[in-house]
Amino acid sequence: MATVTLSKLDKTYSPGKKDSFRAVKGIDLEIRDKEFMVFVGPSGCGKSTTLRMIAGLEEITGGILKIGEQIMNDVEPKNRGIAMVFQNYALYPHMTLFDNMAFGLKLNKTPRDEIKRRVDEAADILGLTSMLDRKPKALSGGQRQRVAVGRAIVRKPDVFLFDEPLSNLDAKMRVQMRTEISRLHARLDATMIYVTHDQVEAMTMGDRICVMKDGNIMQVDEPLQLYNNPKNMFVAGFIGSPPMNFFDGKCVEANGTTYFEEAGETEPFRLALKGQLLSAAQKQGTKSAVFGVRPEHITVSDTIGEDSIAAIIDVSEPMGAETYLYLNTLAGHSFIAKVEAEHAFKIGQTVHLKFNQERAALFDRESENLI
Repeated sequence: MATVTLSKLDKTYSPGKKDSFRAVKGIDLEIRDKEFMVFVGPSGCGKSTTLRMIAGLEEITGGILKIGEQIMNDVEPKNRGIAMVFQNYALYPHMTLFDNMAFGLKLNKTPRDEIKRRVDEAADILGLTSMLDRKPKALSGGQRQRVAVGRAIVRKPDVFLFDEPLSNLDAKMRVQMRTEISRLHARLDATMIYVTHDQVEAMTMGDRICVMKDGNIMQVDEPLQLYNNPKNMFVAGFIGSPPMNFFDGKCVEANGTTYFEEAGETEPFRLALKGQLLSAAQKQGTKSAVFGVRPEHITVSDTIGEDSIAAIIDVSEPMGAETYLYLNTLAGHSFIAKVEAEHAFKIGQTVHLKFNQERAALFDRESENLI
């Protein structure tokens, strides 16, 4: 069982000193056997530090790390049953691909026949069989990254760790390598932990995603659950491209109808709430709130009513099958709509828009949590 369990895991640099910094703040997480777990978040959120603590490359300040049933806090990295693929390929330039992949096995005094069998097997999985006698300088960036992955495969670890392995590749190669790593996970049926700042990588690759911010875990869930049911504004704004739109305002009652009223002194919109948003607004009362809706859940309407708003087009970006509209409400708040490319839109044009309230959300302004 290659489960990885983090219990109150904590990392503080220079503890007790003026320049001390708490990078990871007592997080709890269980990564299941054979799961592909992705850590995602902005730079400095603690995701790579957490990965390095699992690998044994960073000392654990507090808490417990288990792989399987064994506590690993003080176990040497080489004895943890892990293999790590770094952002930089870290290949030996004077060695062939075969020797690069075999190097760790030779250090462990693995029999020569077993080394050849494992390297040949890894090369076959990664499509490198015809290149084993080449040196790294003769390879593309994607091929070099596959060699780095192959070096991890031959060790037959309990857990694979990936630290932003695709960030040095061009956009087309990143898409290809995402697919290859996903196939690799299915073929090896192994536990994999993958760190990235790219939410597209996280959504397309992970069985579950751990979203981090400022050393804390914001939410852990399956990709579509994170997209459809974010627990707070940070997750809602980080997952999805373009990100979710947020409108500051409050919930008000008028003539027996509950509205979300946009903040602002100049023509703020009022949106009649229904369904789950109506229930959330009634729970919130008259306190300030934030209305969140994704760009793809906004449509152009021919009419104006209590369930639609008026907005002015600032920029229109036709993308072929769809158009990105960068808009301002009459109160001056900016947002983005991702609409079907049925009409030609002009800068300065006023349009009426409807929000799909079944896919929208209300957040508490102070806590930023979903209501």
